[in-house]
Amino acid sequence: MATAADIQAEYRARSTTLHAAKAGAERRVNHLGHLRLAAFAAIAVLAARWATAAGWHLLWAAATLAAIVAFGALVRASRRAREHLQLTDDMARLSDEGAARTARAWDDLPERDWGPADPAHPYAVDLDLFGRASLSALLPPMSRAPGRPVMRRWLLEPAPAAALRARQQAVAELRDDPEFRDAMAAAAMRMGVAESEMAALTTWAAGNGWLSDRPGLMIATIAIPITTLALLGAQLGGLVTYPYWLVPLMAAWVVTARHAHRIAETFAPVAGRATMLRRFALATRLAEARTPAAPLLQELRARLSAPTLAHRAIRRLTTVADSAELRLSPMLYFAVQSLTLWDFHVVRALERWRADSGRHAADWFAALGEIEALAALATLAHDNPGWCFPTLDAGSMSLEAEALGHPLLADGVCVHNDVSVGPPGTVLVVTGSNMAGKSTLLRAIGLNLVLAQAGGPVCARAFRHPAAALHTSMTVQDSLARGVSYFMAELERLKSVVDGARAVPAGAGRVFVYLLDEMLNGTNSAERSIAGRQVLRHLLDAGAIGVVSTHDLQLVDDPELTTVARHIHLTEQFSLGANGAAAMTFDYRVRPGKATSTNALKLLELVGLGRRADQA
Repeated sequence: MATAADIQAEYRARSTTLHAAKAGAERRVNHLGHLRLAAFAAIAVLAARWATAAGWHLLWAAATLAAIVAFGALVRASRRAREHLQLTDDMARLSDEGAARTARAWDDLPERDWGPADPAHPYAVDLDLFGRASLSALLPPMSRAPGRPVMRRWLLEPAPAAALRARQQAVAELRDDPEFRDAMAAAAMRMGVAESEMAALTTWAAGNGWLSDRPGLMIATIAIPITTLALLGAQLGGLVTYPYWLVPLMAAWVVTARHAHRIAETFAPVAGRATMLRRFALATRLAEARTPAAPLLQELRARLSAPTLAHRAIRRLTTVADSAELRLSPMLYFAVQSLTLWDFHVVRALERWRADSGRHAADWFAALGEIEALAALATLAHDNPGWCFPTLDAGSMSLEAEALGHPLLADGVCVHNDVSVGPPGTVLVVTGSNMAGKSTLLRAIGLNLVLAQAGGPVCARAFRHPAAALHTSMTVQDSLARGVSYFMAELERLKSVVDGARAVPAGAGRVFVYLLDEMLNGTNSAERSIAGRQVLRHLLDAGAIGVVSTHDLQLVDDPELTTVARHIHLTEQFSLGANGAAAMTFDYRVRPGKATSTNALKLLELVGLGRRADQA
């Protein structure tokens, strides 16, 4: 079986190849740019020769027309070459990021915006789901919308059992399809808009137009340009002497000015979005072209094909969006708009698209977001070949993990331990000295449970879990703004955990799981022991299962917890260095029973804050 080092080497080899291909694509873009400039110069020279030639007008006209056609072909070829260059660059960056992800080289990864974690969420802040060196950073690039919002929802909201099994089947299938996963991720790198902009786009798409309801205006937008061009042609052909075409031209300006605000509102959702829409069309075409075996992927593919192929409809919208971008060339736009009322024809094309396809756009983008999320979890499974797919045991009341590791630690650093949490009526108590790894163990349990309930792989050899409602109290902060002390902030957090446990009654089909790290550090040891025992009693009475890490030896030895507490601990090892100085190391291995050592004073000595010589 491949190892994480093998996957990292694979990414680096692919990066070398793609960076070479990118250099070739850059040369082609530059070559076409020079040809396009030459064609433009040829148009200018031939047009000038045509205007000044004494004879052979048809020959010069044909030559000028041929140069214009060549210029247009070069413009299209340049656009395709630039898109190819951009895609190659994205694929190269994708490989670079893949190598960094597998090495957990967080500083080499871009920090993407997943939105802030809600401090009131049961576990988002404590478990480092978002931000640098977080669970989201282990995922490949995803579009700002619709991909990331779907993945964010999956991480924050445990899925029902049927949805989890369907996602696991889809993720397992996509894990073995690297071409599709990489193509989707490369498309997603430039595909998305902000979630609010996506909502505005889909709302606009499903709405009604305004030009279609004004038949008189529609007739005028056709009649005015025809009249203008006919009178202009008549004057150029010598049929009339006076520039009568200026009258309908002025009418065109009046009509444009009167409806400029509505035109701008219609264009706003697609203005400047042509490149992004091309990426959406590419992503949907990739999903449509693939023949899936997993039922969930079949369902999502079917949604992208109803009532018509999504990529064709989005490509049509892209063409219209391209037409709207004529406004980006002010001089050309002024001439074309004056002679043809161009904007009104673009508005009409947009309204036809909205009538034909607009009401389906929201579902297309939602389906695409789910495919993105599944592909991202599949990449996570590919990048970590030692991970497994968890087993959801709906009838179980315990969580059992073999060789459980922390997902954010690199393969050569991560230490794996067997862990068992539950059944109800028991609490797993983790003790150990400072820096021994108690908090890391709790986060490993929490992060893997989050991944399991999102439908992804977990960092373990085997992982069996019930349908769980997870709550944590690990990272607590005071608040000057609210006038809340550290102790009160921790009490509020613990209150929310207990309330959450009481809100999951027995027989609800979901087990309440809690992770509490160093409870009630903001008060003295005597009161901490009493308060901690009361909190645990509330959780035990509610039928919750969970893990508590503590330094509080009074809590560990409390007689009331003797029959319900199962104890494990982590410890340190001391040795003498080459210079005779004491050195402390940790193996992060879980051992049965209570901790029997402390290391606070030893740590003081190691950092140079031990007892002075005159106190010895």
